Amino acid sequence: MESLEYFLPQVWFVILALFLFLYVMLDGFDLGVGILSLTSSTEERRGILMTSLSNVWDANETWLVIMGGALFGAFPLAYSTILQALYIPIFLMIFGFIFRAVAFEFREHANRKFFWNIAFGAGSFLAALGQGFALGAILQGITVDEFGHFTGGTWDWLGLRSILVALTLIQGYVLSGSTYLIMKTEGALQSTHYWTARISAVTTFIGAVYLTITTPIFYESARERLFTQPLVYIFALIPLLGTLLIVLLIRSLYLEQERTPFVWTILLFLLSFLGLGLIVFPYIIPTQITIYQAAASPSSLVFMIIFVGFLIPIMLAYNIYQYVVFRGKVTGGNYGE
Repeated sequence: MESLEYFLPQVWFVILALFLFLYVMLDGFDLGVGILSLTSSTEERRGILMTSLSNVWDANETWLVIMGGALFGAFPLAYSTILQALYIPIFLMIFGFIFRAVAFEFREHANRKFFWNIAFGAGSFLAALGQGFALGAILQGITVDEFGHFTGGTWDWLGLRSILVALTLIQGYVLSGSTYLIMKTEGALQSTHYWTARISAVTTFIGAVYLTITTPIFYESARERLFTQPLVYIFALIPLLGTLLIVLLIRSLYLEQERTPFVWTILLFLLSFLGLGLIVFPYIIPTQITIYQAAASPSSLVFMIIFVGFLIPIMLAYNIYQYVVFRGKVTGGNYGE
C-alpha cells in the first residue's frame, strides 16, 4: 500500500502534465488566432482566420475540462486551494471563453460584425491573460497553512513576475497561432503571418530567457533544485536546446517553409513543459504542497486511471480524425490580393 501511495501520485502528475500540454498545444494556437484576429485589416481576412478554427476549436478546449476534472479527482486539496487563491484569474479566463464562444456563433449570422469581432479577439486575449496570471501565481507560490488551506489575500496572484509570465504566454500563443495560420493560408495573408511569427518568436524568446535567469535568483527552492546533481546537467541542456529550436524556427520562417515552423513551435512548448515539470516536481503547488500530500486515496486514483485509460485514446483519435479530415488550406475570395 505504501508503494502505491508513492507511485500513483507520480503517475497522476504525469497524466495531468500530459493533459495540460495537449491543451496548450491545441488551444494555444486557437487562442493565438483569436488574438491575431484583432489585427486583421479586412473583414474577409478575419473571416478566414475564424473559419480555420471552426471545425477544431471545440475539441481543443475539451482537454482543459478533462484536466480540471482530473485535478479535482486526483489532487482534491490542490484543486480547492488553487481555486481559492486564483478566483480572479480563473474567472477572467472563463469570461474570455464565454465571450469568444458566443461571438464565434453570433458573428456568422450578424449583419454588423464589428462588436462580435472585438468580442472574439478580446475574449481570446482575456482567456490567455487569465491563464498566464494563474501560471505565474502558481510558480511564485501560494500562501497556505499547515493543512494546505489557502491563507493569502485576494490579489496575491498579481505581481511583476505573474505579469511577465502572462505576457510571455500570450506571445507564445501568438507564435503558435501564427505558425498554424502559415499552414492554413496562402498569398498575402500567409506572408503577414510569417511576419507575426518572426516577431512573436523573438518576444517569446526574450520572455523565456528572462524567466529562466530570474527563477533561480529569486526563488531559493528552485535554485537548490537547479544546482543539484545530476539535474544541473539537464537544466543546463534545456536552455541550449531551447535556443537551438528558436534558431531553427526563425530560419524556417525566413525560408518560408509551411509546416516546419509549427513543428518547431510544438517542440518549444514541449521543452518548456519538461523544464517546468522538473523544477516543480514533486510539488503540485510550489513549494507548499507535494503531490503526496494532496493526492486522493489509492483506490480513487486506481479507479480514475482505468477510466482515463479508456478516455484518452478516444479523445486523441477524435482530435486526429478532425485534423486529418479538415487539413489543407482555407481559401476565400481575393484575400490574398
